[in-house]
Amino acid sequence: MARSSHAPPSFQAGELTDPRLTAALKTLELTVRRRLDGVLHGDHLGLIPGPGSEPGEARTYQPGDDVRQMDWSVTARTTHPHVRQMIADRELETWMVVDLSASLDFGTAYCQKRDLAIAAAAAITHLTSGGGNRIGAVVATGEQLVRIPARSGRVHAQSLLRSIATTPHARDGVRGDLRGGIESLRRPQRKRGLAVIVSDFLGDIDWQRSLRAISARHDLLAVEVLDPRDLSLPDVGDVVLHDPETGRTREFSVTPTLRADFAAAAQRHREQVEQALRSCGAPVLTLRTDRDWIADVVRFVSTRRHSFGAPTGRVPRQ
Repeated sequence: MARSSHAPPSFQAGELTDPRLTAALKTLELTVRRRLDGVLHGDHLGLIPGPGSEPGEARTYQPGDDVRQMDWSVTARTTHPHVRQMIADRELETWMVVDLSASLDFGTAYCQKRDLAIAAAAAITHLTSGGGNRIGAVVATGEQLVRIPARSGRVHAQSLLRSIATTPHARDGVRGDLRGGIESLRRPQRKRGLAVIVSDFLGDIDWQRSLRAISARHDLLAVEVLDPRDLSLPDVGDVVLHDPETGRTREFSVTPTLRADFAAAAQRHREQVEQALRSCGAPVLTLRTDRDWIADVVRFVSTRRHSFGAPTGRVPRQ
């Protein structure tokens, strides 16, 4: 399939000195800045509006708002319920856990899931940087954990994204270790801030307890990276499928029954993932390799900021 104008650039080269990598990162940075700068106007607000210490604007109460944020003086004056939004604290510390296990080295639409995960990391970096904010990352491949210390500044942000993009691919047959990546945020204890988990969330849901422990101290955001083939099989007849995290290869005849069973199993797994994330208080931003990923980021940020205090969950499609 031809590359779409909204697809992130490919990072398959993986060498720090590769000029194609430098060009790809520059293209990604310009794309993110051009499309997201319109979201970042007005007061300094966090990517995930949280219980900051500085009061902001009051607005009319909407179903689902946190009643603890009620502004009773404005409510009494206007006779209509109002909530007081809080401006997120400055010098936010953000930590990303970026899952680059073998299952992300796959894509059937505009890009691979790995490219989309790196693009998501770039968007998070842009949305949370500035004003002395610090950002760090843990990259989990299943074979190794790469830790990038949290620092501030544009030079660090560029270096962080280059480090993520050049993380070596896991060998065939190596299972991912998302739980290990999340667990690594618990020690040493970090300043209260934002924890972002970028993954396709395929495989066992063995990370829920670790993520719940993180949620006791940090605001959470989950970025789900998907390809259409994670959700359904095409009607292609006989096909050979390879699982890079187990190293197993099997041949199937893609029948209507198999397609229906696969789609049902995929849907059940996504529902279980969503339930686990919701139980940890993590809103979910879903990015797909067949969609305009940056438009989905803009929609997510705009929706979250206009529905501060609403229950966590997926952002409605438009």
